[in-house]
Amino acid sequence: MRPCPPQWATRLLHWFCAPHLVNDLEGDLLELFTQRVHTYGVPEARRRYVRDVLSLIRPFALKKQPEKYPQPAFIQPAMIRNYLKIAFRNLAKHKMFSLINVMGLSAGMTACFLIALYVHFELTYDAFNQKAERIYRVAADVKTSSETLHYSISPWAMAINMQNEFPEVEAFARVQKEAALLRKGDLKFNEENTVLADSTLFTVFDFKLLKGNPKTALAAPLSLVLTETAARKYFGDSDPMGQTLLFGSNSEPAQVTGVMQDPPVNSQIKGDIFVSMSTYTSHQDKNIEREWGSFGAVAFVLLKPGTDPAAMQSKFPAFVQRHAGKKMAEQQMGIALVLEPLLDIYLHSTREAEESGSIDNVYIFSAVAIFIMLIACINFVNLTTARSVERAREVGVRKAVGAAKSALARQFIAESMLICVIAFLVSVLISAALIPGFNALADKAISEGILYELPFVGIQLAAALLTGLLAGIYPAFVLSSFEPVKVLKGRFTTSLKGIMLRKGLVTVQFAISITMIIATIVVYTQLDFMRNYDLGFSKEQTVVIEAGNGRHRDAFEASIQDYAGVKSAAASAAVPGGWNPQAYSKLENKSGEMQAGNMDVYRVDFDFMQQYGLKVVAGRAFSKQLSTDSIQSLMINEAAAKMLGYRSPEEAIGRKFDQWGRQGTIIGVVRDFHFKSLQENIKPLTFRVIDFWNGGLLSVKIDGTHVKQTLSAIENQWKTMHPDRPFSYYFLDEFYDRQYRADERFEALFLNFAALAIFISCLGLLGLASYSTVQRTKEIGVRKVMGASAASIVGLLSKDFLQLVGLAFLIAAPVAWFAMHRWLEGFAYQTDIRLWIFIAAALLSAFVALATISFQSIRAALMNPVKSLRSE
Repeated sequence: MRPCPPQWATRLLHWFCAPHLVNDLEGDLLELFTQRVHTYGVPEARRRYVRDVLSLIRPFALKKQPEKYPQPAFIQPAMIRNYLKIAFRNLAKHKMFSLINVMGLSAGMTACFLIALYVHFELTYDAFNQKAERIYRVAADVKTSSETLHYSISPWAMAINMQNEFPEVEAFARVQKEAALLRKGDLKFNEENTVLADSTLFTVFDFKLLKGNPKTALAAPLSLVLTETAARKYFGDSDPMGQTLLFGSNSEPAQVTGVMQDPPVNSQIKGDIFVSMSTYTSHQDKNIEREWGSFGAVAFVLLKPGTDPAAMQSKFPAFVQRHAGKKMAEQQMGIALVLEPLLDIYLHSTREAEESGSIDNVYIFSAVAIFIMLIACINFVNLTTARSVERAREVGVRKAVGAAKSALARQFIAESMLICVIAFLVSVLISAALIPGFNALADKAISEGILYELPFVGIQLAAALLTGLLAGIYPAFVLSSFEPVKVLKGRFTTSLKGIMLRKGLVTVQFAISITMIIATIVVYTQLDFMRNYDLGFSKEQTVVIEAGNGRHRDAFEASIQDYAGVKSAAASAAVPGGWNPQAYSKLENKSGEMQAGNMDVYRVDFDFMQQYGLKVVAGRAFSKQLSTDSIQSLMINEAAAKMLGYRSPEEAIGRKFDQWGRQGTIIGVVRDFHFKSLQENIKPLTFRVIDFWNGGLLSVKIDGTHVKQTLSAIENQWKTMHPDRPFSYYFLDEFYDRQYRADERFEALFLNFAALAIFISCLGLLGLASYSTVQRTKEIGVRKVMGASAASIVGLLSKDFLQLVGLAFLIAAPVAWFAMHRWLEGFAYQTDIRLWIFIAAALLSAFVALATISFQSIRAALMNPVKSLRSE
């Protein structure tokens, strides 16, 4: 086969050079190409051919020799001005068309912009750390004879020994979040966002320390590093460095040794006050760092450059065996340490964490953004081709006077890109206005404002220009291909392919919209199912007060028992929906063996079961009359009884237990209740009577008719008895439902974007209805002359569109069912995807379609038939 030069280069020659020069230049270049093939070979000859073409067209493109080489018309400034002038005239002449097009595109661009901010925010969690790719969390899988528990925390002794024995570790840092009481004069706060942290925190992570030495700020016990927000809260505009705050329930003086910039919102480690870890490890519990069976803080390691994490992880079994093998064997446990990359934790880890995201939600919203933009582009194409009849004669006249097809195509593409640029400007203004509301809807400070997102604005502009180019290509070449003779004689018709394409595009639009409608309904029904599900305990009208421990708690409980609005009260160390510890336990199983496991434990008083309406299905509850219940009795739930192999709860009564220094017998079995989210299965749970130092939460059941008065009376009593401590409380039902906050945010975001997709789809349907009505003007006139009623004509025009919506529903229904079935698999307890959801989606989409096209249909049906027949 004879070699030929690159065809795209030849097309450039035709595109740029003057017509009378092209044939001579092409002939010379082809002859030279043939000679070079024999001399240098085909690849080199092709490269030289491209170089020669580029050198020839360069003067034309740069306008360096206009007198010798006439400049092509399409790059002349006058012609560009002409394109823009005609484009603006067309937009101004057809204001409604332009408005609908701009509305659809700007809505799509705004949605994509906001979703892009959300997706970028989620994907860049912890990415502010420059050494993020070398930071790993050391998690632990604890294996017992009962189960394997996947912890995000690790043994207290692990990090220090790992630093000493692994040369791959450059540094480690442990963090533990907890509440702490802080006081300064009359200011007193129970700080929920207090973080215990090692002195190496600023070495491992890139938190910006504004004042203080990053190496020593968190070194000494009772050292505090305040964020800027906390510093203003306690010290106003004065310098906090060296100042003292009273820390903890014992009011120990703690010194401010640093002020740091508020941590980024998309950081897993967030706090208002950072307390030195040595406050706990060398001041409050001096032996804790030698414990391998005690799990607490989250440990991060910074590996040295070039370290292979997999190779390092392979050394962990021997490391654990060396330090804790004997103890683990005695306790029938095994610990497997796991390295988790910092950048993967937030979205990909399944371990329990203070804050976590969902990669599935990121994928879902990314797909939603693509679909919304696709709908907007389809809408634009349909609206543009719907106007093709009106512009047919314009095209015919311009082609008759010598306009080339390529020039017409460029003109229409220019108009398309102009509309997209206008839509881009509108979308920037809308996005700027919506960012605060979008932050509130997402419940995160995703963006501080449009001025902070200029890179995204630039990307959006490029996307707008690309959208204008791609979305305008089809209408441009359809309009520019009209035959002038037929058009000017009035015999213009639309091809079957064009009709089918437009109907297909509308079907795709509504298929996407119906899928989102079904998904929105399923998300709502699942959340409603979880809110109204029988949890197995009573959480209504319950106020949980952080009452402290020991005699202070008991005295306060006794002081409010006789209040008119107080029905009952009970103390505990945990409440449903909150954190509770796990205890290493040995319980006698069905075979009579002491089965070991780490089990959730509730430390409660004697009134807790009755307070929360928990039903004892076997045995009895704790009793104040039996002193042994405080030290020798344990209660379990049904899940624990099943784990031990008992076929009925009664079989567990009287069995032995050994837990946290207590030995005795199981006295009762409690019916299973959901002490965690419905996203999790009910786990084995044990109950033991609180001791003097535990159980700082007081659950108070109050009368729902006088809530404010009762709370005011309780608060006044608290201030009288504990003037040095803030009064802190929350309603249990709201606290429990906070577990579903992420799902509620997902529902709200999805609902809004689904509504936007439907809105844009309706604009596309309006364009097709307008097009169809214009095409059938004469038919409508003839039918009216023959006696057809307005209602029959409306039905005739609506029938075709309802068929498209029906086809879209048939496509969307199985896709939506499959997608939402997969989504529901993330919940341990889930609702069913019922038939009524699909029926409701079909009816809603049909109603929306009818409402959209009714204006055009009714206007066409009421038109004077004389005008209809004269229109063509």
